[in-house]
Amino acid sequence: MKTRSCQLAGMFYPKEPSHLSQMLENFFSSAGISGINAHGIVSPHAGYVYSGNTAAKAYSAIASGFDGTFVVIGPSHHGFSTTLSRIPWETPLGPVMVDTDLIDALSFSVHEETMAFGHENSIEVQIPFIRYKFPRARIVPLMMGPQTLQEVQRISTCLSQAISDNPRPVRIVASSDFSHYIPAEQARKNDMYAIEALLTLNTEVFFKRIHERGITACGYGPIAVMIETLKQVSNLHEAVLLSYTTSGDVTGDWDSVVAYAAMAVF
Repeated sequence: MKTRSCQLAGMFYPKEPSHLSQMLENFFSSAGISGINAHGIVSPHAGYVYSGNTAAKAYSAIASGFDGTFVVIGPSHHGFSTTLSRIPWETPLGPVMVDTDLIDALSFSVHEETMAFGHENSIEVQIPFIRYKFPRARIVPLMMGPQTLQEVQRISTCLSQAISDNPRPVRIVASSDFSHYIPAEQARKNDMYAIEALLTLNTEVFFKRIHERGITACGYGPIAVMIETLKQVSNLHEAVLLSYTTSGDVTGDWDSVVAYAAMAVF
């Protein structure tokens, strides 16, 4: 069976299975998140040493034992069009199978090569978290191309219809880091300005604020797709910010940070 190999093992996260398992166990044991049954989350996609704790808080907002399908939406960092992967994804902990029924119900192209081009990390970094915490779950890897409101509408309309017709329960992961390579104080100020709009589930205002301040959140489109899709398929009523951190929390360098947020919508 053809699979998508894990290209970032040994770079963004440990390649050795026991080391990876121990790291993920530590992340989840210290997450401190419970009592939330999120239908969608925002999770960062940096190296685990920088953003792993934040990502674990996001995944901890999904009910333990979930065994349905995760639609994992990541931005294309290389300018490709919106595309799907249809093959299982390898991780050091074992493969994660795809939900082929849901994939076949979507009208987007399937291009395995573009998913891996240039060590694309926006989706792959999420998969070991899913494999570890939800070992029976399946995935739909969806890489978003143009991050426009028009593309948000196109994807969310198609995705919501497919999810409504799908017998398996679905959760949506929007993969995104926030501000890149600016002072920590400025990053927090800008990011909170954008996140404030997300907490009201208003994606148009979110987009406006992203562009107004030139906020370098790389996955603002996937975040909007997640929210707009869930508005159509569930009784979406609240979004919460679970954690906000920066690379400076690890490196001690506050002059040039990358910022990470964990959010849950339900």
